Amino acid sequence: MRWLRFFTAALVFVGASFAADAAPARIIKVLPHLLDQEGRHTLSPSLYERDAYQAYLRKNLAKCSGLRFDIQWKAKETNSSDLKLRIEFRGSKEAKPFVLEQTMKRRSGASRWSSLTLASDDFKKVDDLVSWRATLWSGDQLLAEQKSFLW
Repeated sequence: MRWLRFFTAALVFVGASFAADAAPARIIKVLPHLLDQEGRHTLSPSLYERDAYQAYLRKNLAKCSGLRFDIQWKAKETNSSDLKLRIEFRGSKEAKPFVLEQTMKRRSGASRWSSLTLASDDFKKVDDLVSWRATLWSGDQLLAEQKSFLW
C-alpha cells in the first residue's frame, strides 16, 4: 500500500514537471555583464573569476566600456519564424528606460543564448544598472518575460 502511494505521488510530480516545461516560449536566464576596455566580461573561463571580475568592474565604472546582456531563451511552437528579443533597462542617471532589440530566427525547441550589447557612448548615459526587463515577442504578441526585482 505504501508503494502505491509513493508511485502515485511520483506520477503527480513527473506530470507537473512536464506541464511546467510545456510553455511555448520562455526566457530562462538573463545575465547582465559589464565589459572592460577590451570588451571582456571575465579574465578566465572560471565562473568564480567572472563574478570576481564583475564585482571589480562594478566598483570601478571608469574602467568599463559597455554593458552586455546574455539571455538564454527557448521558443517551441510559434506561428512566426521571426522572433524579437527585447531588453529594457534603467540606469542610475536616467529614469527613462533604454531599449535594445534583436531579431531572432526560431530553430528547434532547444534553448539558445543570445547577446545584446550597449555601446560605450550610450553606456556613459546609463552609469550603473538599476533594473532590467527581458521580453520575447512574435509580432505584437508577448511570448515570454523575465524581469529583475526592481523593475
